[in-house]
Amino acid sequence: MAKEVAVVVTDLVEDVEYTEPVEAIKAAGHNVTTIGFEEGTVEGKHGTKITIDKSIADVKPEDFDALFIPGGFSPDQLRADQRFVDFTKVFLAKNKLTASICHGPQLMIQTGLVHGRTMTSYLTVQPDLYYAGARIEDESVVIDGNLITSREPKDIPAFNEAVVKALA
Repeated sequence: MAKEVAVVVTDLVEDVEYTEPVEAIKAAGHNVTTIGFEEGTVEGKHGTKITIDKSIADVKPEDFDALFIPGGFSPDQLRADQRFVDFTKVFLAKNKLTASICHGPQLMIQTGLVHGRTMTSYLTVQPDLYYAGARIEDESVVIDGNLITSREPKDIPAFNEAVVKALA
């Protein structure tokens, strides 16, 4: 059965950390809604144009089965907006599938709900997760229940496999 997957993103996302997982999720038969500050287009760090399907003001976490947070500079911008923090918090609090790669966990840190979770991220975000109370494993993919985290672009194939399996 097709799942509804929310992807939160804004300008300066790491292009392949958005495009490749979204492609894998869609190829597995699931629906993706790309959510940003407002409808329109944002641009990745390397120039990829990404269509924003819905504004954060127009969505509810209850409408989705899973959340995906790509990396780059996008999550740091999103976590400055409480609407994205609150949206993410619902997925973590209700133990709904939440997946992120690279700098994506920055948005999760802002929720206050990473304490006690086992996670990974890009090297420079790992200390932030640690100080927020997460257990860090420096692996290509770390799965803690319905929480899937990954480190960087070279880990995308393993990340995609884990996310698609979890959605099945």
